[in-house]
Amino acid sequence: MPLRGTEGPPSATYIDGGGFALARTRWSRGSLLMIRFGPAGIPLSCKGRTLRDGISDIHNVGLSAMELQFIKVNPLVREPLEEELGRRPREIPGSLIVEVGPPPKGSELSDPRLLSEPLTRRSRETLLTWFLAKEHSDLAQGRLLAQSLDVRLTLHAPYYVDLVSSPAARERTLHQYQWAATLAAGLGSRAVVGHLGFYGPGTREEAYQRLAGDVRLLRRWMEGLGREDLLFAVEPSGHPEIFGTREEILRLCREIKGVRPVLHLAHLAARERKRFEDRAELQALFEEFVEASHGELYLNFSGVEFHNPGDFRLTPIKRGMVHFDAVAELLADRDYDATVISSSPLLEHDAMYMKLLYERALAKRFAKRHPAAPAPTAARAAGPPAGSASKAKAPSPKRVSPRTSAKKPGAPARARPLLSRKGTASPSRLHAKRKPRPKTKDHGRSR
Repeated sequence: MPLRGTEGPPSATYIDGGGFALARTRWSRGSLLMIRFGPAGIPLSCKGRTLRDGISDIHNVGLSAMELQFIKVNPLVREPLEEELGRRPREIPGSLIVEVGPPPKGSELSDPRLLSEPLTRRSRETLLTWFLAKEHSDLAQGRLLAQSLDVRLTLHAPYYVDLVSSPAARERTLHQYQWAATLAAGLGSRAVVGHLGFYGPGTREEAYQRLAGDVRLLRRWMEGLGREDLLFAVEPSGHPEIFGTREEILRLCREIKGVRPVLHLAHLAARERKRFEDRAELQALFEEFVEASHGELYLNFSGVEFHNPGDFRLTPIKRGMVHFDAVAELLADRDYDATVISSSPLLEHDAMYMKLLYERALAKRFAKRHPAAPAPTAARAAGPPAGSASKAKAPSPKRVSPRTSAKKPGAPARARPLLSRKGTASPSRLHAKRKPRPKTKDHGRSR
C-alpha cells in the first residue's frame, strides 16, 4: 500500500477514504496517505434526517467525511430536577445537557469537568434542542457508527457570531462555541469549525489581538473536555468587514496551539477577487495552509460568483467561477492527508463530482509516469526478414451449408414464398398475372 514520501514500486495501490483502489506510488513515514470527500450537512438524498441515517447514507454513496451543521441554537437554562440529582449529565436520558454551572469565581466560562460529575442542588444546567440528537447516548451511537464505517466527522458552529458589539453578544457567542465543542467531543469529531465575526472598533491589529484572546480562552476550555485531539478550525470569510483574511488565519494558527486553518477556496476567491487559475499560485496557497496545519489539509470547496467586494454567493461547482480541475491535479500530486468538504447547494452530489475529478486526475498522473509498452505493429507490417523462406498459406476450404450439401442433384427448386422475410410481397409473385375468379350463381341475396 502506498505511504507518504519517496517513490514506490509501480505495482503499489493507493486507497482513498471511500475504499476505492487507485494507482498511486507514494511512500513516507510508515503511514497511509488518505483523502476524504464529504458534504457539509446531512445528504439531500437521505430519506431519514437523523444523525445515524446521515452517516449511513454518506457511506453508501462512497463518501467518507461529513461536516455536521450546528446552526439553530435553542438553549434552556434550569435547575436540576429531583430525579436528576446525583446523576451525571451525560447519563440522563431525554436531555442533551451541554453545560453545567455556575462558573468558578474569576472565570467567564464554566468548568467543563462538571459534565462528568454528579449534579447537585447548586448546579445550573443548560439543555439544547437539536434535531440530530436528543441525548448524549445519541451522540455516542453516532460516534460508534462513524468509526465502524470510517466516516470522519467535524462540526460547524453557528454561523452568526459576535465577539465585539456588546458584552452580552460576546458571552452568547462564547457559550455557543462551548456547546459546539461539547457536542463535537461526544461525536468523536476531529474539529470545531467556525468564524470569528466582525472586526469591531479600532485598527485591524487591535481587532486581531482582541479576537486572538477569545480564541485562547476557548482553547483552554476545550482542553478540559478530555479530548486532546479536538481542534479549533478557523474559516476565512468572503466579506471584507469580517475577520478572516489569508494572512490573519495563518498567523492565528501559528501563534495559538490547537488552532487549524480551513482552506475555504470560494471565500478566499471572493475576498481576494481571484479565480485561482494559475497552478503555481494555487500550489503556493496549498503549501501555506498545509504548513500551518502541520502536514494535513482541510479544504472546503464550492462554486462561487462574485461581483463587487462583499457581494458573492455560493453556487454548484459547475456554475462557479473557480473550477475544481486544477485543485484535483494538485491533490493528485500531494504528499499529505486531505479532507475535502462540499459546501455547495448540491452537497453530496458535488462531493461525488469532486471525487470523480480527483480520480481522473490520479489516473492521468499514473498513466504519464508509467506509460504502456507500444504494440509491435511495425514489425508485423514489415513482414518476414529477407532471405527467409515463407510458406504460402493454403486457402481454407469453402464452408458448405448442410442444406446445400444435402440437396440431391436434379431436384426441383423450392417454390419462392409470396412474402419475403421482412413481411413484404415477393417481387416475382407480386406482378404475376392473377387468375379470374369463377362466377357464382346469385341466390337472390340482397346486396
